[in-house]
Amino acid sequence: MMHTAVGWHVELEFLEDGRHTRAVALVRLPDGTEVRAHGHATRHDTDADQPRTGEEIAGARALNEIAMQLLTKAHGEIDSASGRTSHPIHV
Repeated sequence: MMHTAVGWHVELEFLEDGRHTRAVALVRLPDGTEVRAHGHATRHDTDADQPRTGEEIAGARALNEIAMQLLTKAHGEIDSASGRTSHPIHV
């Protein structure tokens, strides 16, 4: 049995203004496809100023959206290859 190593390149960038954090996630797949998504977080007035926490929340939301897009892409590829409608793919 032959195994093939495959890697995905993932980028996350953040933009912060003190109260809001926005994340942009990008995944480059080996077939050249790029999948992009956005996430955001808003610090409540009573919360301490913790930029890393905002990044974690916004980044997780962006990566979650990437995951959903990848599941949708895979589902479409399964249907296309099989010529039928497959069962939904759940997280």
